[in-house]
Amino acid sequence: MESFEGIIEFVAVAEHQGFSAAAKQLGCSTSHVSRQVARLEERVGCNLVARTTRLVSLTENGQVYYQQCKELVNGLQQANEQINEQQINLNGILKVSSAGGFAEHFVAPALMEFAQQYPELTVDINFNSRIINFVEEGYDFAIRYGELSDSSLIARKLVGRPMMAAATQAYLDQHGTPTHPNHLKNHSCIIANYDVWKFQDGDQQENVKVKGRWRSNNANTVLQACEAGLGIAYMPKSTFIESLKENRLVPVLEPFWGQGASSWIVYPNKRFMPLRVRLAIDFLVKYFADWGV
Repeated sequence: MESFEGIIEFVAVAEHQGFSAAAKQLGCSTSHVSRQVARLEERVGCNLVARTTRLVSLTENGQVYYQQCKELVNGLQQANEQINEQQINLNGILKVSSAGGFAEHFVAPALMEFAQQYPELTVDINFNSRIINFVEEGYDFAIRYGELSDSSLIARKLVGRPMMAAATQAYLDQHGTPTHPNHLKNHSCIIANYDVWKFQDGDQQENVKVKGRWRSNNANTVLQACEAGLGIAYMPKSTFIESLKENRLVPVLEPFWGQGASSWIVYPNKRFMPLRVRLAIDFLVKYFADWGV
């Protein structure tokens, strides 16, 4: 078992980028961590950690070794967690990448409810739609909308997101109410990500290229522009819930709304997954199972 000594300390150093931070996380002295990592390097026959006065980073060999050791530590953690699953006390950091109004207004509150069950758990949500590197950036899972391009990831469907078109009554009074998607060519449309809107006309899909005075890749900003009377918006129905309840917007073209896309939980295909991640994913899937918006 001597060959396993130092692995937990090495993984902690890699993840916290320092001996002191790793020692704090492990609840031991900095000298103990440094000593264990040095002994590990001696056994494997190469430097794993590059030490400077200000920075601790992994060598090329250290990066490769870390990826393998991380799986071992996760596996050990999962084994221990399964034994104690009847007395769950989740801790650590749950790191989530997310983007869009659905994540802000629905997923974040759901994760708040999850966090309330585990006082020692920290949740870190980064709202950014860019493509992330799960391994290098340390994300546990991401919430994404639409078609998924990376087949190496596991994706679990959260909800379907049917579409809706809406505008202010004042805008419709001034410019008229469209009764067919083709009428949008004569309207000011507020564009989110695409200027070709997909509607359903019976069994046929109707694609309409639109134009307008406002464009943004942020759903909340599109919604605000729509409420300001700048035109007609076409987004997932869930985006308009509060606006419709408070009569700030009215729906249009309802017979032609498309099915839209889905929102997904996306995460790496790992052999071992920390219990906090597994339970959070299961919680979200169950939370949205009967979501009818």
